[in-house]
Amino acid sequence: MLDSLKSSRLFVYFLATRPAFLTASAAPVLVGSALGFAATGTFSVPLFLLALFATVLLHSGANVANDYYDHLSGNDQANKNPTPFSGGCRFIQDGVMSPKATLLESVILLAAGAALGIVILIVTRSVFILMLGLAGLLGGFFYTAKPIKLCYRTLGEITIAILFGILPVTGSYYLQTGRVDYHVVPAAVIMALLIFLIILINEFPDIGPDASVDKKTLVVRFGVSVCVILYRSALALTYLIAAASLFFDSVMFYAAIAYLLTLPLGVNVFALANAKNLTESKDFRVNARTIMLHMAGALALAIGFVIYGLTADHS
Repeated sequence: MLDSLKSSRLFVYFLATRPAFLTASAAPVLVGSALGFAATGTFSVPLFLLALFATVLLHSGANVANDYYDHLSGNDQANKNPTPFSGGCRFIQDGVMSPKATLLESVILLAAGAALGIVILIVTRSVFILMLGLAGLLGGFFYTAKPIKLCYRTLGEITIAILFGILPVTGSYYLQTGRVDYHVVPAAVIMALLIFLIILINEFPDIGPDASVDKKTLVVRFGVSVCVILYRSALALTYLIAAASLFFDSVMFYAAIAYLLTLPLGVNVFALANAKNLTESKDFRVNARTIMLHMAGALALAIGFVIYGLTADHS
């Protein structure tokens, strides 16, 4: 019985990390690493795995910390109609975990991620990697933590775009190649925009609770109509970047073609992202399909980079 209780408790701690959403941090590492293979024809499995687990641990810790600090602010308590995509884990509100246990878990996960980051730093001896690691650690924690509370100051969306798009793609590319160059720009920006779309679309159902605790998300600050336009514009931009890359970056060629194959899904979420669906109904298809687009887009880019790496002449 005791072993069963311990096992179930560990499962609760695992669920508190919101594992279904951890692809948001794994995907850009996959893309950046695959891009590194495309650019050089070589691939370090140990560095890829270190980067992957370090990033996912930091993301897990940030998720749990966000639940703790949204509890302190009253944000999650104010949300009486949480969705599968927003409103937090709610383990504190439902009495599954105490606030103290939630904070402790976040610290342990962040420390574990930082420890792997130190291993990477020892291996690479790179100040650049140190800077990226610190940015990821501090940005993830202070997304909701006092005194900075980035997501309460209309800075959360751009922070996530950087932390789960620009930094992991660039950092994992650097680990595979030992450099940062123009090849990383299109893929990093596309991944940043895709995660931005997830954050933005999940803010619409929470507009009331967020406003009640002065959490100035983009949707709270600028309203539904403006943010629908912003969502659709950012979505369209990912395809424009991919299309332009066909002509300006040979390393992106197969990846861009693969990403453009997701266009039917992109058109679908573009159409679903309207004010009525986002505010007047319980239709969360656009939320689910935005997450699906992020995953499909990342896999498409990674597969395209692998194809280029296997076929290009790197001599």
